[in-house]
Amino acid sequence: MLFISILIGCILGAIVGINVPIIPYTYSSYLAIAIIAALDSVFGGIVGVLKREFDIQVFISGFFCNSILSILLTYLGNKLDVDIYLAAIVVFVGRMFLNLTIIRKYYIDKWSKKIKDKKTENEKA
Repeated sequence: MLFISILIGCILGAIVGINVPIIPYTYSSYLAIAIIAALDSVFGGIVGVLKREFDIQVFISGFFCNSILSILLTYLGNKLDVDIYLAAIVVFVGRMFLNLTIIRKYYIDKWSKKIKDKKTENEKA
């Protein structure tokens, strides 16, 4: 089921990517920061699932609130001629690396335990 969902998402993403017009350079910073904020929320959601603490309402509200706040910071920075969006990038990318570390450690522990269990199973036989 997960594989089918990923496949459908990739196909839809490719279709939308081909048919969406090119975004003007003036809006590229807004889109970039929104994508980074959304990716931060996705990584946080994955960590929530792994820790069995995932809440869809928290995920969706965080997804949109983070994206909107980061876009507003970018807009304010453009009006003030200051790169305020860099602060949001530092925070979101830092949290993404932290969440990626948690995900990586989770799977390393899971795989190590699986290998250890197979080893003890082979020793018993």
